[in-house]
Amino acid sequence: MRNIHIFVSRYLYNLNNQIFIERTSNNKHLNTINIRHIANSIRTHGTGIMNTTVNFTYQFLKKKFYIFSQFMYDEHIKSRLIKDIRFFREIKDQNDHKYPFERAEKFNRGIRKLGITPEGQSYLDQFRQLISQIGNAMGYVRMIRSGGLHCSSNAIRFVPDLEDIVNFEELVKEEGLAEETLKAARHLDSVLSDHTRNSAEGTEYFKMLVDVFAPEFRRPKNIHLRNFYIIVPPLTLNFVEHSISCKEKLNKKNKIGAAFTDDGFAMGVAYILKLLDQYQEFDSLHWFQSVREKYLKEMRAVAKQQNVQSTSQDEKLLQTMNLTQKRLDVYLQEFELLYFSLSSARIFFRADKTAAEENQEKKEKEEETKTSNGDLPDSTVSADPVVK
Repeated sequence: MRNIHIFVSRYLYNLNNQIFIERTSNNKHLNTINIRHIANSIRTHGTGIMNTTVNFTYQFLKKKFYIFSQFMYDEHIKSRLIKDIRFFREIKDQNDHKYPFERAEKFNRGIRKLGITPEGQSYLDQFRQLISQIGNAMGYVRMIRSGGLHCSSNAIRFVPDLEDIVNFEELVKEEGLAEETLKAARHLDSVLSDHTRNSAEGTEYFKMLVDVFAPEFRRPKNIHLRNFYIIVPPLTLNFVEHSISCKEKLNKKNKIGAAFTDDGFAMGVAYILKLLDQYQEFDSLHWFQSVREKYLKEMRAVAKQQNVQSTSQDEKLLQTMNLTQKRLDVYLQEFELLYFSLSSARIFFRADKTAAEENQEKKEKEEETKTSNGDLPDSTVSADPVVK
């Protein structure tokens, strides 16, 4: 828990299976962490560790968001993003409201020119890793919640009817039993009540981690963060290239850097877009649609060329075209996997609601609560007539 910064950098998250897989190891096998491990830990140490873990995650996210803000504020990055926003506004009507694939490629190339680390990483590679680590932290929080639900469900499985739980304290009072028995019954009622509540709903940790950071992200002083949605296309391109490279290494003898999953990136992008209330802005780019059209167009062109060259005896040319077709197919498949992961991650953060809609919903709930408690809503209070 305390070393969450080490954990998120050494483990990779899988969204669908809710599992963390060790990135690399000197041993023959990689370690994995799943819901069952978390549930066992909660059963051993108590449910208190869940809140402690979320607190550590909050402290970790605070540090990472400071680095995130610095990157977005960098003059080289900010000027490029503002230029891209202006460019998209100018050409969107001619380009069917789709962000051009070539523009994302150009951004990637431009960032590489700013310099690379001794490991061969560009600033965008490092930014992608930062977002993946933020997403891994959110995946960890999700796993904690699932582990808590799993633990509570196991603990309460012997209760016959969760809708109709007997009150043991009242039964003990009716029988007039000893004070110690009354205390034990009261304690049992409390435990059953906690487990019933936890197994029914669980704590909305994601909502808490959105509510705590969102106001700061949306402040006028952090206006530079509002450019984030336009950096997502080049980021996804960077991620897909990295992901394909990692998967290709699985087939090689030297497996350093090999990986087959990294859903922390999708989770991180979905979370940050929610904090900035920018789902609509990102959707307006129609980015994944643009990607799909680009690759399908290229694949059709290669297929057409293959048909023309099918009678040719040039085996090398045919082989090259087959490899090109395969490469395009791999890239398209990888982009679609990312699209599905991002769509799944967005569900956790209520992508269907904007910040304004959520606030309106919150107000309506508060008014309903007031009304049910017997208080009149402010709008129904009669005012004194104005005498002219």
